[in-house]
Amino acid sequence: MLILPIKRKWFDMILSGEKKEEYREIKTYYESRLPAGFGYFFTGGKLEAAHKFNCGLQKSVEAGHETTVMFRNGYGKNSPSFVARCTLSVGTGREEWGAEPGKKYFVLTVKEILNA
Repeated sequence: MLILPIKRKWFDMILSGEKKEEYREIKTYYESRLPAGFGYFFTGGKLEAAHKFNCGLQKSVEAGHETTVMFRNGYGKNSPSFVARCTLSVGTGREEWGAEPGKKYFVLTVKEILNA
């Protein structure tokens, strides 16, 4: 399961159902971690299913593959958190949800909150 820290404002908005996406900048740190957690590789600025590379790292996945992500408000083991089913894509985000206009991000789309 992926564990991602998140600011309180966004944490509360996702829990309330107001915010449906969380964004992570496309940087080296996330280029290997996020796609791998969803069964993808990030190559040429886009997500590619791991099974295309016959690497055996992940089972074959289809577009829209979901995985569980723990969002944690803080870094301590007792920090508030919740677990959600999410999908991963690459694209632009909404300014009111924290994205900069025209900037590309890894977009985690929250499909369902499993526990809070």
